[in-house]
Amino acid sequence: MLQLLVVFIVGLFLIILLTVKYRLSPFFALCIAAVVVGLGVQLPADAIITAMKTGFGNTMQSLGLLIVLGTTLGALLEHTKSTTVMAQYILKLVGEKNAAFAMSITGFLVGLPIFCDSGYIVLSGLNNTLARKTGIPMIVLAVCLSTGLFAVHALVPPHPGITAAALLLQVDLGKLLWTGILVAIPAMLTGYFWAIYAGKKISVQAITPLDKEATEIIQQCPGVISAFLPVILPIVLIAAKSVLNSQIPPTHFLHSWLVLGDPVAALTIGVLLALNSIRKYNSNGLQLVLQHAVEKAGNILMITAAGGAFGAVLTATNIGQYASQLPLKHLGILFPFLIAVILKTAQGSTTVAVITTTSIVLPFLTVLGLATPNGTIMSVLAMGAGSMIVSHPNDSYFWVVAKFSSVEMKPMLHVFTIATFFMGLMAFGMIYILTIFM
Repeated sequence: MLQLLVVFIVGLFLIILLTVKYRLSPFFALCIAAVVVGLGVQLPADAIITAMKTGFGNTMQSLGLLIVLGTTLGALLEHTKSTTVMAQYILKLVGEKNAAFAMSITGFLVGLPIFCDSGYIVLSGLNNTLARKTGIPMIVLAVCLSTGLFAVHALVPPHPGITAAALLLQVDLGKLLWTGILVAIPAMLTGYFWAIYAGKKISVQAITPLDKEATEIIQQCPGVISAFLPVILPIVLIAAKSVLNSQIPPTHFLHSWLVLGDPVAALTIGVLLALNSIRKYNSNGLQLVLQHAVEKAGNILMITAAGGAFGAVLTATNIGQYASQLPLKHLGILFPFLIAVILKTAQGSTTVAVITTTSIVLPFLTVLGLATPNGTIMSVLAMGAGSMIVSHPNDSYFWVVAKFSSVEMKPMLHVFTIATFFMGLMAFGMIYILTIFM
């Protein structure tokens, strides 16, 4: 028992050491940690290899199409400038005097299908323009937009970390989708209010050039409905299947249509709608966009599958059986939350933090009292909340926000980093409240 716990802690420490100090790819860090843990508990070499191959393969089977389609949808929305259309439409609805709130909402909606770093880069030109036109400090607009994007990135499928956790823990993606949105909304609002409060006394001017394509509706841009539909329709389909699947009898003719709510089918529809938004077809440009999307998805999938391999080795050690002797049950969702906090703060990546935490938590679900449908959903969301705390200079997203907004380190730490801390706490508080009612 003691040997297993020591080896488990060594494996966790090794992941942090290799990714933080030696800057090793998380893929190799997770694989090395899996081998070390397996050897540390004296598993046969062939058993370690078999467990890693099984975990790796199962993860790829579950996540492959989802990650590729989600990444492709995001890339196409950038390519067609649908994100710019959405941002300008929201700004028109709320008015320039509420530009900061418009940026939070824009980040939230644009962030549903698009990675937070890509979304911020695409919309940074509009942010810079608003700072000049409204006189609102750049740090305020930057944090409002970035935290809106960040809230859904950490908590809502089809983003890779939360999706991988859901599939590894066999969670209903439809139910996780609407529950994650419910938790992400107060997290987004927390980021918004902190940005207004902490950033109002800091004057940071944008010095990057105006992005004319991001500030003017040009003829090549899709219409408002065409821009929003690839984002909204897949969400509605996935959520509808989750709600209706148990209410419509299998013999009913409508039941066969619920296949459209399968995440793979729903995201495929989103991709087709995004392709239909292209006003000026350029085969070479489209080919590059799709190629970049697949390459980005491949990197994420490798890390995710390595996390599955690490988790499979942990399961093979029977650590869950030994953990039943430990007083962990009273920790509940606090356990996955704290593990994610440690990993996120140490190595910087939200996706890696959630995937690694999932591998660690999976064998402990029963002893934590979370091995139920609702318990696993709350566990996944708790990991997402923990992966928000905190974004600081070891997080690439921190530098994306800082560089594309021309904001210095000190205001970024004072406003953005602290905002992510409060967002994580707010999200966890919401999750804790949901556990009472679900």
